[in-house]
Amino acid sequence: MWRSTSVADPAPPAGETPLRTEFPFTLPRGYLDASGTLHRDGVMRLATARDELIPLRDDRVRENAAYLTVVLLGRVVTRLGGITDVHPGIIENLFAADLAFLQDLYRRVNSEGHARADVGCPACGHGFTVDLSGSRLGES
Repeated sequence: MWRSTSVADPAPPAGETPLRTEFPFTLPRGYLDASGTLHRDGVMRLATARDELIPLRDDRVRENAAYLTVVLLGRVVTRLGGITDVHPGIIENLFAADLAFLQDLYRRVNSEGHARADVGCPACGHGFTVDLSGSRLGES
């Protein structure tokens, strides 16, 4: 299932896969807001170069490099349940399992198609391609 960011985008040429820019997800635990509402379903969009550069100027990131993940995810998670204004304050209040889930999802969607290597079997010499990102269960 893919969604385009623009309804007016033309269809891709025959045989070409359309660019997937948004990725729906369900958090393992969910974000519990101040009113007690649990938000589990969300959407993450592909990151841009700007998304990865802007957090480097954030004072919180300069003081603590680990905060980079929080600021970056606050930029690319576009919806979390009924919340459409996702920001670092929401991300920093996620349960640890949900933060780890989003970090893994970010890595997988933003390296899709770019982390492959041609390798050969040392025993028989047969060549094949492996996905180094480990983005699919059961595959390397």
